[in-house]
Amino acid sequence: MTDGDRFPPGTRVRTFPHDPPHHTRLPRYARGKRGVVVEPEGPAELADISAQGRGDAPVEQIYAVRFAARDLWGEGDHHVVLDLWESYLEEDPDRDR
Repeated sequence: MTDGDRFPPGTRVRTFPHDPPHHTRLPRYARGKRGVVVEPEGPAELADISAQGRGDAPVEQIYAVRFAARDLWGEGDHHVVLDLWESYLEEDPDRDR
């Protein structure tokens, strides 16, 4: 973890439920869902911007976030880990859930 990491491991987060009119690496099935940060993966250009061919993509921390399969698809007793850019996440306001 670096000094600038916003979400340390174990932080409960929620993904934003937005549906942008352009490319995003936030899968539709994970939008608006709650998960837990596993670890930071390192910084990278935000794919949402770089995929548009623009040269001004911000560099953001990517986090490995664990989700219960049941929370994503309504069934399953396993977990799924997604690598998600920081701007896709917010601290879960209902983190005691």
